[in-house]
Parts: sequence; C-alpha cells; structure tokens
Amino acid sequence: MLKAKGIQKYYGDLHVLKGVDVEIFDTEVVSIVGASGAGKSTLLHILGTLDQADQGDVWIGDTLVTKLKGDKMADFRNSQIGFIFQFHNLLPEFTAEENILIPGLIAQRPEQELRKRASELAKLLGFSGRLSHKPSELSGGEQQRVAVARALINDPKIVFADEPSGNLDSQNAEALHKLFFTLRDNFGQTFVIVTHNQGLAKMADRTLTMQDGKILSLEKNIKL
Repeated sequence: MLKAKGIQKYYGDLHVLKGVDVEIFDTEVVSIVGASGAGKSTLLHILGTLDQADQGDVWIGDTLVTKLKGDKMADFRNSQIGFIFQFHNLLPEFTAEENILIPGLIAQRPEQELRKRASELAKLLGFSGRLSHKPSELSGGEQQRVAVARALINDPKIVFADEPSGNLDSQNAEALHKLFFTLRDNFGQTFVIVTHNQGLAKMADRTLTMQDGKILSLEKNIKL
C-alpha cells in the first residue's frame, strides 16, 4: 500500500528525518509514537503528500507520489488520501453535511451521490441527526466525527491521522479509536496514526517508534 525509502528532511540546519524507510500494507492500522521532536508529524506529512522530502521517495499503491506536481498531486491527494487532524478544521459557516461534502465537490462528483454517501457515513459514525448543524452547535466528539466523515467521503485508499484524539476527553477518545478499526473492517482502508495515546498505539496492528529522526522499531502488536 505505502512504501517510503531514504526519507531525509531538513528545516534549515535542523536535520529532522535521517533516512527513514517504512512499508505499510493494505488494511493495516499503524501507529507512530515517540517523544516530541522525534519527527513523527513531519514523517506523516511527507507520507501524506502535505510536505516534501529533501531526499527519498514515497509510493502509494503503484504511484510514485514524490514525482507528482501541481494539479496532478492535488487530484491524487483528494481522491486517494484522507486526513484527520487534532483540531478539526471545520469551516464554521457551513453545516456538518456541507463540511463533509467539500472534498467530493472539489473532485466534481455528483452532489446527490455525495449527499447519500454523507448520510451513510453520518449514520455509521453516530451523528446522523446532526448533519444540518454548524460546528459551533456540535460537541468536540461530534466535530471530530464530522472530520472523519469528511476524510472518508471520497473513499480514500489510505487515511493519515495526526493526534486525532489529542483534543478529546477520554470517553470520546476511546470511541474514536474503536471507530478507526470499524472503518478499516467495513471499508478495507489503511490508517496511519501519529499519537501520544498509548491505548491507541497498542490497539494498532503495528507500532512504529521514532527517535531523533529515525525509526527505532516497528513492532507487531499482540492482540489479546
């Protein structure tokens, strides 16, 4: 599903990623953990095409994404990749449904088809009665579920999440963590999740531990 080779990243004189190699397989849920400053989010953003490596290559499926530029990159990102962030980044002037539809409208998919898909996702994610509400009228957990639905509206092959439960209370965080595995089982998607939450890290199929810009270990988790 995803393969990265020799990823190097500098910010000025700061060497953030120091030759990272990683392979992630179809339908895996992989967590990335490590101390602050280890390079977790930088790696996630490069894997997800939000940032560019100074050296190295990233493949998603059969596509060498590090060679894509401009509109081709934007089209690939919109159709093949979903993103979930700690802060939900919902547009306050739009309803939950309208926020969910945005990536699909950018892809010029039929609006009726998108509304049907948004309704299905809202039902699955447990907020079907809240689609007409604006973000200010939703709880933090509901806002994050709207953000998850938005990430899934185009049926991406892979979803990247950066501290997705970092802004949630423990109950909503646990519910969100379980949701990722339900989504993987229902839709066959791959999830790559940066987290400080040890519970989520241990739930994942594998845990990638980073230290000082390198992968310290990539271990398969034992499910009890």
